[in-house]
Amino acid sequence: MNYKPEGFTIGALAAAADVGVETIRFYQRRGLLNEPDRPPGGVRRYGEHDVARVRFIKAAQQLGFSLDEVSGLLLLDDGTHCDDARVLAEYKLAMVKDKLAGLRQIERALSDMISQCKSSRGNVCCPMIMALQS
Repeated sequence: MNYKPEGFTIGALAAAADVGVETIRFYQRRGLLNEPDRPPGGVRRYGEHDVARVRFIKAAQQLGFSLDEVSGLLLLDDGTHCDDARVLAEYKLAMVKDKLAGLRQIERALSDMISQCKSSRGNVCCPMIMALQS
């Protein structure tokens, strides 16, 4: 008879969620993931809900949510706070748009400096270095 305990060890949880064991421990320290009790003489076991939770955290992070924001989203995960979750997503979208606008400004400035460098000839100081120094 092959007895296989129910649930995942921390290593199996990490593998199933495609993260490292230290990520699981970090989430536990941050209060994002519960640490199950250790049975006497046994190892902690995690369930499918823990895999789903870690995947949720990683997906939210990939969308740009900080761990503090993810914590707030997790509090809304009871099916009755869709409007609150939407407001958080709208705020995050506005932040992303602001960052993109800033990145476009940087892109234009760098492109201008590169153009100036390409057009300068002779023993002239580098226009890009001069622009950064002023």
